Amino acid sequence: MDKIQKLAIGSIVIGAIVFALKYAAYYLTGSIALYSDALESIINVVTAVAAYMAVRVSAQPADANHPYGHHKVEYFSAVLEGVLIIVAALMILEESYRGFMAPKLLDAPAEGLALNALAGFINAFWSWMLIREGRRLRSPALAADGRHLLTDVVTSFGVLAGLLLVPITGWAQLDPALAAVVALNILWSGWGLMKESISGLMDEAVPDKVLTQIREVISNNAAGAIEAHDLRTRHAGKVTFIDFHLVVPGGMSVTDAHDICDRLERALKKDVDGALVTIHVEPDNKAKHAGIVVL
Repeated sequence: MDKIQKLAIGSIVIGAIVFALKYAAYYLTGSIALYSDALESIINVVTAVAAYMAVRVSAQPADANHPYGHHKVEYFSAVLEGVLIIVAALMILEESYRGFMAPKLLDAPAEGLALNALAGFINAFWSWMLIREGRRLRSPALAADGRHLLTDVVTSFGVLAGLLLVPITGWAQLDPALAAVVALNILWSGWGLMKESISGLMDEAVPDKVLTQIREVISNNAAGAIEAHDLRTRHAGKVTFIDFHLVVPGGMSVTDAHDICDRLERALKKDVDGALVTIHVEPDNKAKHAGIVVL
């Protein structure tokens, strides 16, 4: 079991603990805002299970039916998480509406808020861990889970700050109002998560900064060739697909052209994590004089 899968299992355990703490906080206080926080934690557990299944499948090697690997399955997990986040937000909005119609002051607020604060600190640590490791290991599912938890952390502490004012002001409507704010923030988070995941499913090119780096690596390591053109990139999970046409002198031997390609692949894999390179070699009469100039 690799580190990505271990982190995904850790998310399931942490999610279950945090949900138990938040539900206990809601049970003690009867707060709709804390109910909304607990409801989002249920979604955290469900999506953590989905993320674990996704990273487990994505780790499988390429096969006859999936010659490019199973990397994109992580994007499906992230889209599912976005959908569930939006569903949770709509449920919270429904509860906040009921709270506005029949407001009530909180019971045992100190104990409930303390439990919710503890859950928030646990989530804060774990979200930081998932985002850091998700980026380092290039796992969209882990990074998405971490960003979702970070949103949960922000809203949790916002709710806590607001609920501290309820017993002071006596304004019971503040509780459902905070729940509605939480729901809107969750909706925004879910939309952003789905948008990012869909870009991966649609074979979106790498960012401009990475593209510039790829062009520089090709230019600096293609000595003996004439030019490179028709560069295309896309990303899927941990893998960055790079393909381009390499123009070489017409009289160059196959062995020499192959050596240049090997040198380029090594350089690209060294500078671009998870690079999978495909190079189409062409003779000099195919030069377009509009691609990457070989230095």
